[in-house]
Amino acid sequence: MADKPHYHGHRQRLKERLTQDSSQLADYELLELLLAHVIPRRDTKPLAKELLSRYETLRGVLLARPEELSDVKGLGPSAEIFFTLFKEIRARVEEEPARKREILSHPSKAAHMAMSRLGHLSTEEFWVVLVDAKNRLIGWERITSGTVNETAVYPRELIAKALQRKAASCIMVHNHPGGDPRPSRLDDELTERMQRACHEVGVRLLDHIIVTDDDYYSYQMQGQL
Repeated sequence: MADKPHYHGHRQRLKERLTQDSSQLADYELLELLLAHVIPRRDTKPLAKELLSRYETLRGVLLARPEELSDVKGLGPSAEIFFTLFKEIRARVEEEPARKREILSHPSKAAHMAMSRLGHLSTEEFWVVLVDAKNRLIGWERITSGTVNETAVYPRELIAKALQRKAASCIMVHNHPGGDPRPSRLDDELTERMQRACHEVGVRLLDHIIVTDDDYYSYQMQGQL
């Protein structure tokens, strides 16, 4: 009978500790076990430590961009698929309020939904949150996608979505891949144009939110809308 891999016993002990008290495992140990599900025939401890060294936190690892992960030796297609799957599941969990038509009570709800969907992207995307007269979420849709530092958005595209879904109000959302959520001059000009366009058709522009993977800027919260 072939000998078991040297890491077999170690992995089993980690699993036992996980079931006994998962809070006691170190970040690299959690990541090690996670990676073991997609790379089962390899000692994943060194890889887990390398990823944490590179991205500093579990959040950084799990939200790393696919093109960055492809440079990490030992991470094959299965691991890349897993991380993509994780991001999509996380985004849908944050989008659950929209699916349940919950009331949008604070800009942070829309912001966190947007951060999970757009914050980790390497190119800009423009989305819109649509709400009814009671501020219940009725839509969360992509308007357009662009390049690393810009995306072309036209008021008619947003207005068309709002009228199609019979929305009373809307929130503009886009991401800044560079990591700084503060608006640019073009963002300010776009907000003014969108506000005028929405007013003309009887739709209220509630906010314009700019997100990164861990921060956001709300025009409403800053008193600019």
